[in-house]
Amino acid sequence: MVELKKDLPAMFEEFADQRRNSFLAIKKLKDEGTPVVGVFCTYLPKEIANAMGAAVVGLCSVSDETIPDAEKDLPRNLCPLIKSSYGFAKTDKCPFFYFSDLVVGETTCDGKKKMYELLAEFKPVYVIELPNRQSEEGIAMYRREIIRFKEKLEQQFETTITEEAIRHQIHLRNEVTKSLLRLQYLMTNDPAPVSGLDIVNTSYGSGFNMDVESLPGRINEMADMMEADYAAGKNIGKKPRILVTGSPSGGAALKVIRAIEDSGAVVVAFENCSGLKSMILTDEENPDVYDALARRYMSIGCSCMSPNPNRLAMLDRLIDEFKVDGVVDVILQACHTYNVETGLVGKLVKEKKGIPYAVVETDYSQADVGQIKTRMAAFIEML
Repeated sequence: MVELKKDLPAMFEEFADQRRNSFLAIKKLKDEGTPVVGVFCTYLPKEIANAMGAAVVGLCSVSDETIPDAEKDLPRNLCPLIKSSYGFAKTDKCPFFYFSDLVVGETTCDGKKKMYELLAEFKPVYVIELPNRQSEEGIAMYRREIIRFKEKLEQQFETTITEEAIRHQIHLRNEVTKSLLRLQYLMTNDPAPVSGLDIVNTSYGSGFNMDVESLPGRINEMADMMEADYAAGKNIGKKPRILVTGSPSGGAALKVIRAIEDSGAVVVAFENCSGLKSMILTDEENPDVYDALARRYMSIGCSCMSPNPNRLAMLDRLIDEFKVDGVVDVILQACHTYNVETGLVGKLVKEKKGIPYAVVETDYSQADVGQIKTRMAAFIEML
C-alpha cells in the first residue's frame, strides 16, 4: 500500500503539535532505556548529549498555567519564562521535566541562574558557565566548559563520548539547520508563500523532535511543496512585511504574531531564539570539535552578551534580505537585557534602515490580547 503524502497545511499542523506529541515519545524512549537530558537554551551544545545516545528535550515553558505555583517560591516581577519553567518542574506537569535524568542550565541571565539553585533541590541540575563576551578569551573559556559538560555526562551515565560521535552529531545538526534556513528563506519571496505563524510553529516545533536523523528530510519535503505551490502561483498575496525580534516568542507569546497577521501583515522573519538567531552552522572542517562548537554557539547574538554586535549585524542583514517594512520587538516582562537593547535596536531600525519600529512588552497571560491587537493594527496601518 502506497503511503499518502500529507498536504502542506497538515504538515504545518503536525509541527505545531510537535511539543505535545513528543510527550508520548519521551515516555517510550525512557521505557527503552534511553537517557534524557533536559536543556533550556540555544547556547547549550546538544551535539554533546546526542553523541552519547541521549534524547535532548527543551524545557523552556511557554504557558501561564503553573505560574501561580512558581510564585510561591519566586518573585512575581520575574520573567514569565523562568516562572513557567520552574512551575512546570515543581508541579510535575511537564513530562520533559519529569523524565529528565539531568537538567542542564546555563548562565545566560541572573533570573535563570538563581532559579536553577531552587530547581536543584528536587531535580538533578548541572549548570554550564557561559562567557559574557564573544571574544577569543570567551571562546576558549566556552571550549573548556563544553569539555567539562562532556566529562559530566560520561561520569554520570558511565559512558564514553568519542570525537567521532560528536562529529557525526555536528553533521546531523548542520543538516537540520540547513533545512530550517531553506524553509525560512522561502519567506524572502514577495508575496510571501505562507503565513509567518506556520513558519515559526515549524521551527519551534522542530526543537522538540528527537529524531534528528529524519528531521531534515521532513523539513525539506515541506520546502519542496512550498516551492512547487509558489511556482504554481499560490501565495498569501501582497502584504506589509514584518520582522519580529526580541525575547523567545513560542507558545503564549504567539499572541503578538497572531495580532500582526490578523491585522493584514505577514511576519516574514524571526530574529529570536526559535528563529534565525541560532540557525548557525558549525565548521565541520575544524580539526578541534570543541573549538568548532564553541565558535558556533558563541556567535549567537543574544542580549546576555555584552556588547552584542552580532544581533545588530544580523538584524541589519535580515531587514534587507527579507525586504522588511517594519520591525516589532517582543519583550517578555522583566526580561531586562532585551529591554535595555531596545534603544540600540530602535536606533538601527529607525535611523539606519529608515523603517518603523515598535516595542511590545508582554507576558504569558491573555489579558493584554485586545490591547496588542489595537497597537499592531495601528502600527501596520502606518506602513
